[in-house]
Amino acid sequence: MTQVLATDQDIDTSKVPFAITDRAFIPRERYYDKAFFDLENEKLWPHAWQMACRLEEIPGVGDYAEYSVGPYSVVVVRTSPTEIKAYQNACRHRATQLAVGCGSFRGGQIVCPFHGWRWNLDGTPSLPLYGRQGFEERVLDPDDLALIECQADTWGGCVWINMDRNAPPLLEALDPMPSLLDPLGVADMRVHWWKAVRLNANWKMAQEAFLEAWHVMRTHPQLTLGANDGYSSDKVAYYSHPNGHMHLQGRSGGSDVAAQGGISTGLGEREAVIESLRLLCEGLNAMCLDKDMHVLESLRTIDYEPGQFSIKMIEALYKWNVAAGTPFPPPSEAWTRWGGVHFMFPNYFMLPQFGNALVYRSRPDSTDPEHCFFELFSVTGYPKGEEPGKPAFGGVHAADSEAWPLIPRQDFSNIERQQRGLRTPGFNALRLASEYEDGIANMHAHLDTHLAR
Repeated sequence: MTQVLATDQDIDTSKVPFAITDRAFIPRERYYDKAFFDLENEKLWPHAWQMACRLEEIPGVGDYAEYSVGPYSVVVVRTSPTEIKAYQNACRHRATQLAVGCGSFRGGQIVCPFHGWRWNLDGTPSLPLYGRQGFEERVLDPDDLALIECQADTWGGCVWINMDRNAPPLLEALDPMPSLLDPLGVADMRVHWWKAVRLNANWKMAQEAFLEAWHVMRTHPQLTLGANDGYSSDKVAYYSHPNGHMHLQGRSGGSDVAAQGGISTGLGEREAVIESLRLLCEGLNAMCLDKDMHVLESLRTIDYEPGQFSIKMIEALYKWNVAAGTPFPPPSEAWTRWGGVHFMFPNYFMLPQFGNALVYRSRPDSTDPEHCFFELFSVTGYPKGEEPGKPAFGGVHAADSEAWPLIPRQDFSNIERQQRGLRTPGFNALRLASEYEDGIANMHAHLDTHLAR
């Protein structure tokens, strides 16, 4: 296991309430204390880069998508075929939200639904303002009436925003994740499905299940094919970076479990890998899709050297995708990053595999620290010229709804139970395994550096 831990040595976090003083213990109040939650809303969300929408959501000039997090709302707008802007979502008159959900601004005008004030797509006021004769001139300075702009940039097929105009550029803030994920072709992937759940849990609690991998043996026992009698840290490597991002490579998915545990399952290497991926495909419909299983099933009779089936499998997937005209990364060491978890602080995950990826996004959606909005995206490559249009949001579903595949339902089943357990008298802190769960500690340590500023 390799670790490069968050440092930020020049930032004093001692005055942060419920600060991390021991990486093995996370104070329970960080998940429900209202003052701590309010501090996050003041110090974190207005100053952190966040994935606001996918580029497919705003393909045409004038198309917009709203991004909300906690008390804040931002509207992302395509202002030209090559330019995207983001604005704080409030009318400069009386703060009415200018856009809700997604859609298109007709006629290239952003119009307030309350009094009809208008702005051009570039955020400048469209003059004359309706009813301007009723205002004193001193409150109608055109520069002051312009929409309040956020930083906006693109990476990985997505639009990212930062409400802080003085924050570092996106690629600097995301470093080193672009160098890890770009070779896997994440920018070419498009939405296969996209759904959300509202959970009675803090936003951090919801995402921490995916900052470690050893829950698989109990939460997803079907993926272990019976090889759940232990967990070895030598199968996992964490790479945690000073900017709060984390790369976890190891037992993060069915293919990895099967490839490393095939002997103990009683199945041969080939049978273990194919069966594990079939269960992943059926239970998640992400990372491994039906189109991949079509290729994998054709490999049941091929010859291969012991220990080499996984390579033969990926080579076959590469040949099939290239023949179909689907973007697929060429053979390289980047293939070793499939099956890993790539976390981008504060709330974005990518789990790439076989030219596909599973994406998570967690965020507070109310003034209650014990509620959050959690989204899952299954993304994949499509043949050139056959890419789908705007993605269809599949809706918000209850945590136990069969609208979710089995694996997400299994994950959701733990999260709200954790949140309720925090209130148990005598329970003071989450107790972390340094070998398996230090990614959680790293996220909290980096959060403290934001809250201390």
